[in-house]
Amino acid sequence: MARIFSGVKPTGHLTLGNYLGAIRRWAERDQHSAEALFCVVDLHALTVEHDPARVRRLSRQAATLLLAAGLDPDVCTVFVQSHVDEHTRLSYLLECTATDGEMRRMIQYKEKAARERARGGSVRLSLLTYPVLMAADILAYRAEEVPVGEDQAQHVELTRDLAVRFNQRYGPTFTVPRATHPAVAARVMDLQDPTSKMGKSHDATGGIVYLLDDPDVVRRKIMRAVTDSGRDVEYDRVARPGPANLLDVLAACGDGDPRELAGAYGSYGALKSDVADAVIELLRPVRERHAELSADPGQVDAVLKEGAARARAMARPVVDAAYDAVGLLPAG
Repeated sequence: MARIFSGVKPTGHLTLGNYLGAIRRWAERDQHSAEALFCVVDLHALTVEHDPARVRRLSRQAATLLLAAGLDPDVCTVFVQSHVDEHTRLSYLLECTATDGEMRRMIQYKEKAARERARGGSVRLSLLTYPVLMAADILAYRAEEVPVGEDQAQHVELTRDLAVRFNQRYGPTFTVPRATHPAVAARVMDLQDPTSKMGKSHDATGGIVYLLDDPDVVRRKIMRAVTDSGRDVEYDRVARPGPANLLDVLAACGDGDPRELAGAYGSYGALKSDVADAVIELLRPVRERHAELSADPGQVDAVLKEGAARARAMARPVVDAAYDAVGLLPAG
């Protein structure tokens, strides 16, 4: 059975995009088809200015939502990144394997650094090096598959490059992973700006549906979604991104085809109404289960403690082998 690893970053409240693009697939398919590890990657949230209490709160919320969405701790491993020291132990070895040029070519770093510099600010060194920590997250478990959205594909390619380079220099140590992508709704776009990804850390929230939004809030956001001046409902991601985004969401909610769905609508109002109904129903059991788990935080803590112990047992032999391979003396 293949081993997979994936994670969520607690930099904001989880969104419909996170759910349709990744979490639902983890719950419905990945945890049952592979030896699966799912992680709240809280250390990655420290690469930007942050409020410690908020990071802690969002980390717990993210873990609770993963369980509410259907991840079963009896079937898969759910844990928090900072609870397993092997992630940071391995990250430094991979920093010694990576190059400065590789880090500076990462698209997300270039975009975020450019935005900060335009404001007269600077970025933390950890923003430059966090793709190496992401590689450590994956390689520590000898994961074979990494379910990611399109925006993370470059980071998985870096992980593959580092694994190959390390193995060539020091001997076979790591499994070289591959990225896998869901076929539909891999990238849900912002309802107010359908050319941008629905991101959980955006300042403007009117186009973002959060998993814990009340149903009336979900409906209002979807009914106000940007479309265009066209009269016919057509699926065209390039020329008509607003309607295409709504059709993608509707298709993903019901496992349909967005192009076929377009022909069933004569107006944007009817399309938006059906999208709102579908999203509200899709998220209803997640919200209800989240409320149940939140009422018993000790249950979530127990899952995370057991998950960290299980993850540590998998990662420690791999990281110890990497330390030995590069020539470090073993600890007593």
